[in-house]
Amino acid sequence: MTYEELVESARVATKKTQVSKAVGHMAYQFNIKGEGEGAFYIEIDEGKINVEPYEYYDRDVLVVTSADMLMNIIKGRIRALDAYANGQIMVYGDPRNLEYLMFS
Repeated sequence: MTYEELVESARVATKKTQVSKAVGHMAYQFNIKGEGEGAFYIEIDEGKINVEPYEYYDRDVLVVTSADMLMNIIKGRIRALDAYANGQIMVYGDPRNLEYLMFS
């Protein structure tokens, strides 16, 4: 999987995702290692989700993982918080914020 395909997969997955406006603003940057390497972000703002192929310098959480693990999270095979608890992803920032990163 290429970097561009990974970003597009995240973009498509988030189109179906409903986010409560109560979340407010949350920004996640993903640093992908290995296949599809690169950085992109998912931003939740007032119930809307944006996915962009850039770094987000004022992010709330930085997630370092592989493309395969991120696809497992996107496809709902594993929750991001569980992946963190199992040591399958590295998180910089408050890992409790991963609970908002749910794809449907």
